[in-house]
Amino acid sequence: MSTIGNSMNIFWQESPIGKLERQKLLNQKGCVVWITGLSGSGKSTLACSLSNELYARGKLSYILDGDNLRHGLNKDLGFKAEDRTENIRRVGEVAKLFADAGLICIASLISPYRKDRDACRAMLPDSNFIEASLFLNGSHLDYVFMNMPLALCEERDPKGLYKLARAGKIKGFTGIDDPYDLPLNCEIEINQKDGVCPMPSAMAGEVVTYLEDKGYLQD
Repeated sequence: MSTIGNSMNIFWQESPIGKLERQKLLNQKGCVVWITGLSGSGKSTLACSLSNELYARGKLSYILDGDNLRHGLNKDLGFKAEDRTENIRRVGEVAKLFADAGLICIASLISPYRKDRDACRAMLPDSNFIEASLFLNGSHLDYVFMNMPLALCEERDPKGLYKLARAGKIKGFTGIDDPYDLPLNCEIEINQKDGVCPMPSAMAGEVVTYLEDKGYLQD
């Protein structure tokens, strides 16, 4: 007896309205802006500011926030390595659908493992994956790289998680006792300027400029 899990019995259903038609309707090109980095590095701040800036320009975006998704789509997953991998895989598949719909999908997650981020990048055709990385070490890379020191992330600690991790009450916390793999191919780098973090509007503006230059904000 065949089951739905048997890929030989599953067929792709084509739609009469395709990605190009949807992009023309929205006057923009679908893509994924993937914001990755440590807790407290500013991922959600950048995501919200970027979404606001795109809205002001009449462009349709949607934020896939890691914490929000764990309230529904990924509520069955924990934080073991295999659960983190499945968490990112699911978000990547959803982000791919949003991009195919013609939206600018803003995915904001720690996503600590390079192999998982690279797997999501590989899902997107036509290089429509833009990696915005918020991390702790300084190294120039050729994609969106938000370089924020670990000390700053701990000082912010908006959810009190670093304090719990340092006290040993949270195990496997990224940046403390679980690794974060430095991205190797992000599109934009955002740094502190003379020890001061850029304003959210400035960070969003840098990403918007990239999207404009690459033609994503027109059909």
